[in-house]
Amino acid sequence: MEGKLFIFSAPSGSGKTTIVKNLLEKDLDLEFSISATSRYKRDNEINKQDYYFLSVEDFKEKIKKDEFVEWEEVYENRFYGTLKTELERIWNKGKHVIFDVDVIGGLNIKKKYPEKALSIFVMPPSIEELEERLKLRSTDSFKDIEVRLNKAKEELSFANEFDLVIINDELEKAIHESEKAVKEFINHS
Repeated sequence: MEGKLFIFSAPSGSGKTTIVKNLLEKDLDLEFSISATSRYKRDNEINKQDYYFLSVEDFKEKIKKDEFVEWEEVYENRFYGTLKTELERIWNKGKHVIFDVDVIGGLNIKKKYPEKALSIFVMPPSIEELEERLKLRSTDSFKDIEVRLNKAKEELSFANEFDLVIINDELEKAIHESEKAVKEFINHS
Protein backbone atom coordinates (compact mmCIF):
# COMPACT_ATOMS: atom_id res chain seq x y z
CA MET A 1 0.00 0.00 0.00
CA GLU A 2 1.22 3.46 -0.81
CA GLY A 3 0.21 5.81 1.95
CA LYS A 4 -0.24 9.55 1.89
CA LEU A 5 2.46 12.19 2.18
CA PHE A 6 2.44 15.05 4.69
CA ILE A 7 4.91 17.80 3.89
CA PHE A 8 5.84 20.32 6.58
CA SER A 9 8.04 23.15 5.36
CA ALA A 10 9.07 26.45 6.89
CA PRO A 11 12.02 28.72 7.40
CA SER A 12 14.50 27.36 9.94
CA GLY A 13 13.31 28.17 13.47
CA SER A 14 9.58 28.37 12.65
CA GLY A 15 8.70 25.34 14.79
CA LYS A 16 7.99 22.78 12.08
CA THR A 17 10.22 20.13 13.67
CA THR A 18 8.43 20.50 17.03
CA ILE A 19 5.05 20.20 15.30
CA VAL A 20 6.15 17.12 13.33
CA LYS A 21 7.53 15.44 16.49
CA ASN A 22 4.19 16.05 18.24
CA LEU A 23 2.24 14.58 15.31
CA LEU A 24 4.44 11.47 15.33
CA GLU A 25 3.36 10.83 18.94
CA LYS A 26 -0.32 10.79 17.94
CA ASP A 27 -2.12 7.68 16.66
CA LEU A 28 -2.07 8.70 12.98
CA ASP A 29 0.02 5.90 11.36
CA LEU A 30 2.73 8.42 10.46
CA GLU A 31 6.41 7.71 10.08
CA PHE A 32 9.10 10.32 9.72
CA SER A 33 10.94 10.53 6.41
CA ILE A 34 14.61 10.76 7.22
CA SER A 35 16.30 13.20 4.85
CA ALA A 36 19.76 12.80 3.42
CA THR A 37 22.25 15.64 3.84
CA SER A 38 25.83 16.48 3.08
CA ARG A 39 26.20 18.80 6.07
CA TYR A 40 28.26 17.87 9.09
CA LYS A 41 26.61 15.85 11.84
CA ARG A 42 25.96 17.81 15.04
CA ASP A 43 27.04 16.17 18.31
CA ASN A 44 23.50 15.23 19.34
CA GLU A 45 22.53 13.72 15.95
CA ILE A 46 22.50 10.06 14.96
CA ASN A 47 23.11 8.79 11.42
CA LYS A 48 20.06 7.02 9.90
CA GLN A 49 17.88 8.43 12.67
CA ASP A 50 18.14 12.22 12.32
CA TYR A 51 19.56 12.23 8.77
CA TYR A 52 21.37 9.99 6.35
CA PHE A 53 24.71 11.78 6.51
CA LEU A 54 26.50 11.56 3.15
CA SER A 55 29.67 13.10 1.83
CA VAL A 56 29.26 15.73 -0.90
CA GLU A 57 30.68 13.20 -3.37
CA ASP A 58 28.25 10.44 -2.31
CA PHE A 59 25.32 12.85 -2.50
CA LYS A 60 26.28 13.92 -6.02
CA GLU A 61 26.65 10.27 -7.07
CA LYS A 62 23.12 9.48 -5.85
CA ILE A 63 21.84 12.50 -7.81
CA LYS A 64 23.46 11.09 -10.97
CA LYS A 65 21.82 7.72 -10.32
CA ASP A 66 18.37 9.36 -9.86
CA GLU A 67 18.01 7.98 -6.32
CA PHE A 68 16.17 11.02 -4.91
CA VAL A 69 12.49 11.98 -4.91
CA GLU A 70 13.76 15.54 -4.51
CA TRP A 71 17.02 17.22 -3.62
CA GLU A 72 18.40 20.70 -3.36
CA GLU A 73 21.70 22.43 -2.79
CA VAL A 74 20.42 24.64 0.03
CA TYR A 75 23.77 26.32 0.65
CA GLU A 76 27.00 25.84 -1.29
CA ASN A 77 27.95 22.13 -1.11
CA ARG A 78 25.25 21.59 1.52
CA PHE A 79 22.74 19.26 -0.05
CA TYR A 80 19.46 17.98 1.37
CA GLY A 81 17.15 15.45 -0.23
CA THR A 82 14.68 12.60 0.10
CA LEU A 83 15.81 9.17 -1.04
CA LYS A 84 13.27 7.09 -2.99
CA THR A 85 14.15 4.13 -0.78
CA GLU A 86 12.93 6.10 2.24
CA LEU A 87 9.36 6.36 0.89
CA GLU A 88 9.40 2.66 -0.02
CA ARG A 89 10.64 1.77 3.49
CA ILE A 90 7.73 3.61 5.13
CA TRP A 91 5.02 2.54 2.67
CA ASN A 92 6.11 -1.09 3.05
CA LYS A 93 5.17 -0.77 6.74
CA GLY A 94 1.67 0.42 5.73
CA LYS A 95 2.27 3.91 7.09
CA HIS A 96 1.92 7.48 5.84
CA VAL A 97 5.06 9.56 5.31
CA ILE A 98 5.61 12.82 7.17
CA PHE A 99 8.32 15.21 5.97
CA ASP A 100 10.18 18.00 7.73
CA VAL A 101 11.80 19.60 4.67
CA ASP A 102 12.93 22.94 3.33
CA VAL A 103 10.47 24.99 1.30
CA ILE A 104 11.73 24.15 -2.20
CA GLY A 105 12.03 20.46 -1.31
CA GLY A 106 8.47 20.47 -0.02
CA LEU A 107 7.13 22.06 -3.20
CA ASN A 108 9.07 19.55 -5.32
CA ILE A 109 7.55 16.59 -3.43
CA LYS A 110 4.07 18.08 -3.86
CA LYS A 111 4.67 18.44 -7.63
CA LYS A 112 5.65 14.74 -7.87
CA TYR A 113 2.68 13.52 -5.79
CA PRO A 114 -0.06 16.15 -6.26
CA GLU A 115 -2.97 13.90 -5.25
CA LYS A 116 -1.27 11.96 -2.44
CA ALA A 117 0.44 14.86 -0.67
CA LEU A 118 -0.75 17.59 1.67
CA SER A 119 1.74 20.45 1.87
CA ILE A 120 1.73 22.62 5.00
CA PHE A 121 3.76 25.80 5.44
CA VAL A 122 4.53 26.71 9.05
CA MET A 123 4.69 30.50 9.26
CA PRO A 124 6.59 32.26 12.04
CA PRO A 125 4.72 35.17 13.67
CA SER A 126 7.43 37.58 12.44
CA ILE A 127 11.05 37.74 11.25
CA GLU A 128 12.00 39.27 14.62
CA GLU A 129 10.47 36.32 16.49
CA LEU A 130 12.25 33.94 14.12
CA GLU A 131 15.58 35.59 14.90
CA GLU A 132 14.93 35.22 18.64
CA ARG A 133 14.09 31.53 18.25
CA LEU A 134 17.27 30.89 16.25
CA LYS A 135 19.37 32.63 18.89
CA LEU A 136 17.71 30.67 21.70
CA ARG A 137 18.45 27.33 19.98
CA SER A 138 22.19 27.97 20.43
CA THR A 139 23.02 25.59 17.57
CA ASP A 140 24.23 28.15 15.03
CA SER A 141 26.88 30.84 14.91
CA PHE A 142 25.92 34.50 14.47
CA LYS A 143 26.92 34.24 10.79
CA ASP A 144 24.79 31.08 10.33
CA ILE A 145 21.81 32.84 11.92
CA GLU A 146 22.26 35.75 9.53
CA VAL A 147 22.34 33.35 6.55
CA ARG A 148 19.23 31.53 7.84
CA LEU A 149 17.33 34.82 8.30
CA ASN A 150 18.16 35.96 4.77
CA LYS A 151 17.00 32.57 3.45
CA ALA A 152 13.84 32.79 5.59
CA LYS A 153 12.84 36.08 3.99
CA GLU A 154 13.07 34.40 0.58
CA GLU A 155 11.23 31.25 1.74
CA LEU A 156 8.30 33.23 3.16
CA SER A 157 7.46 34.33 -0.39
CA PHE A 158 6.53 30.70 -1.26
CA ALA A 159 3.93 30.26 1.51
CA ASN A 160 0.96 30.76 -0.83
CA GLU A 161 2.09 27.81 -3.00
CA PHE A 162 1.33 25.36 -0.16
CA ASP A 163 -2.06 23.72 0.45
CA LEU A 164 -2.25 25.16 3.95
CA VAL A 165 -0.47 27.87 5.95
CA ILE A 166 -0.37 27.52 9.74
CA ILE A 167 0.88 30.50 11.73
CA ASN A 168 2.91 29.27 14.69
CA ASP A 169 2.34 32.11 17.13
CA GLU A 170 1.01 29.69 19.76
CA LEU A 171 2.55 26.20 19.59
CA GLU A 172 -0.37 24.18 21.00
CA LYS A 173 -2.79 25.84 18.57
CA ALA A 174 -0.42 25.16 15.63
CA ILE A 175 -0.11 21.49 16.65
CA HIS A 176 -3.89 21.16 16.93
CA GLU A 177 -4.47 22.76 13.49
CA SER A 178 -1.83 20.47 11.97
CA GLU A 179 -3.33 17.34 13.52
CA LYS A 180 -6.80 18.30 12.29
CA ALA A 181 -5.51 18.84 8.73
CA VAL A 182 -3.64 15.50 8.72
CA LYS A 183 -6.67 13.56 9.98
CA GLU A 184 -8.94 15.16 7.37
CA PHE A 185 -6.50 14.34 4.55
CA ILE A 186 -6.07 10.71 5.71
CA ASN A 187 -9.85 10.24 5.83
CA HIS A 188 -10.35 11.92 2.45
CA SER A 189 -9.74 9.29 -0.22
